[in-house]
This record gives sequence, structure tokens and C-alpha cells, in this order.
Amino acid sequence: MSISVKAKKVKLIILAQDAQTDTTAKITKIGKQNNVSVITEFNSSEISQAIGKKRKVLGITDTGFGKALLQKIKEGV
Repeated sequence: MSISVKAKKVKLIILAQDAQTDTTAKITKIGKQNNVSVITEFNSSEISQAIGKKRKVLGITDTGFGKALLQKIKEGV
């Protein structure tokens, strides 16, 4: 994922609340360095259920989808 973030392909990162401490630190650092927002509102079960695969970190590459997702999260939906 760090390659995609550095290449400016990733517009938003979703990081599971229950990710390992070192993973959280690494992803947060990459996000800050590349000016990419990192969302930690969901746990790994919620993320996995939403996409149908077990994941703790997701990179959103679609700008419009990323903005819409952020807006929905802020609204509490």
C-alpha cells in the first residue's frame, strides 16, 4: 500500500481499530507523510464484512467515493 500512497493513487485510508500497534503507527505515518486521511472508525470485522475479504487496512483510490464516505461517517451514517 505504501507504494500506492506515495504514487498519489490512494486518496483515503481505512485502518481497523484493532490493527496491531506497529501497523497502526506505520500506516498513520505514511498517511501523514503523504497528506492522506486515515479513518479508524471501524474494526476489522466491520471492514471485512463490508468488502467480503479479511482486511485491516484499505486504500480508497476513487476521490469521489472517498469524499462521500468521509461525509457519511461525519454524519454518523
